[in-house]
Amino acid sequence: QVQLVESGGGLVQAGESLRLSCAASGSIFRLNRMAWYRQAPGNQRELVASIFSEGSTNYADSVKGRFTISRDNAKNTVYLQMNSLKPEDAAVYYCNAGVVLPTHSGNPSPEYSYWGQGTQVTVSS
Repeated sequence: QVQLVESGGGLVQAGESLRLSCAASGSIFRLNRMAWYRQAPGNQRELVASIFSEGSTNYADSVKGRFTISRDNAKNTVYLQMNSLKPEDAAVYYCNAGVVLPTHSGNPSPEYSYWGQGTQVTVSS
């Protein structure tokens, strides 16, 4: 089984920073795309940022220039550095990973999508 465990959420004031971490563990052959999503009450879950194994990144327009996604492939960990936080950034942040599992045949498995349990980010004005 594969687990994603997020950490780093909390309560901050507008303008401050937070760094989220998400560590993947378990039976992993390869981690492909890793991403952060968020969901505020009454809203749909939305993509915040994503990063592929070679390092290419994508960001939602609302966070460009303020958030930075990075990953440490040796640690199977993805990070989200959030600067200049705004009240509208408040949400539960979820980590997502595309995971290729090891197989007995040695051939790679299909990619499976895994989610973390979420970490709350609250931004006061």
